[in-house]
Amino acid sequence: MRNYPVYTVTPKAEKSLRNGHPWVFGEEITNMSEQADNGQLVDVRSVKGAYLGTGWVNEKSKIRVRIISNNTNDKFDEAFFARRIRYALMYRKHVMGDDFHACRLIFGESDQFPGLVVDRFEDILVIQSMSVGIECRKHMLYQLIVEALRDMGENIRAIYERGDVATRALEGLPQTKAFYAMDGLETDLNGHVEITENGIKFDVNYIDGQKTGYFLDQKYNRLAVMKLAHGRNVLDCFTHTGAFALHAAKGGAKHVTAVDISELAIEQARANAERNQLTNIDFVCANVFELLTSRYERGEKSDDFIILDPPAFTKSNATARDAFRGYKEINLKAMRLLPRGGFLATCSCSHFMKDDMFRQMLAEASHDACVSLRQIEARQQGPDHPILLNVPETNYLKFYLFQVV
Repeated sequence: MRNYPVYTVTPKAEKSLRNGHPWVFGEEITNMSEQADNGQLVDVRSVKGAYLGTGWVNEKSKIRVRIISNNTNDKFDEAFFARRIRYALMYRKHVMGDDFHACRLIFGESDQFPGLVVDRFEDILVIQSMSVGIECRKHMLYQLIVEALRDMGENIRAIYERGDVATRALEGLPQTKAFYAMDGLETDLNGHVEITENGIKFDVNYIDGQKTGYFLDQKYNRLAVMKLAHGRNVLDCFTHTGAFALHAAKGGAKHVTAVDISELAIEQARANAERNQLTNIDFVCANVFELLTSRYERGEKSDDFIILDPPAFTKSNATARDAFRGYKEINLKAMRLLPRGGFLATCSCSHFMKDDMFRQMLAEASHDACVSLRQIEARQQGPDHPILLNVPETNYLKFYLFQVV
């Protein structure tokens, strides 16, 4: 019989948990049967004693308990976690098909592994451990992931941990970046691996690249851009390592200009173009805001397809209005540059920029630019980053394709 410390929560927290959200905040805990160690499992109950779920606790975090199950019959042993991992992997195998070789294998709360992200780049796993509960169990979890993949006929060469994320500090965890030592895995690689996405080859720098080295969530959005790019002059803003730009070029764009403020990103993007023998691209290291402004002031209308894929402008509700203004500024500038009939691809990767707020921003920008927008597609993150309807934090990427009319 399970014998975990019991944490009693407020009616507000009870309602949230019953609706399927897995977080309990510190101020929502009204009583504890005993103080649990950070990372330890606790049972969460209502004021009336009803069982609401079991999760791991962290006294250093605002999110005090992260629920991993609300099934009273679960035993949280190795077999439990092995089963969860196989569910996650088989889901990706089914929905990603041939793209299983480069995709997100585990996406935190969406896979009932709060605080765990696992990206696969061919035979390399890049892992972010972002909760104490995961950190305490990571050796077991990493072994189970590798074993499950090998049972599926997938060879894994190395695991690299990207613990250089701010979320770890909020959990009281140190910043780390290193290969993870495990029997049968290598720990002395150069940090680069080549993947193929939609028929295009990319070098992934998983040691020094942003996040885990490559943004897998836009895979099918880039394919949508590729299909529209034929015969167009494309301006790809915030190109990073050139993913959208190369898709546009491969799709038959007349010419592509790829822009990013990072010299390292531009170097990597240029190398990716050379890797694919794409010559219809120029690369510019510049501030996107300043570049769009200068082009507008010069009256340029040479680009008839503009792509806006900026980094997240906000990481909290408190700065959402400031982010609104930033998104509006770049979209307004892009709309003013586009000729009638031109295409606009625009997106936000911030959960705190809600979809209705993003659409309001687009409506205001189009009004100020004196243009109308015809929606071609509204898209989200790829299915390897699944959205749980009762966990809004898992729904973060907004992606729209418009024509200026």
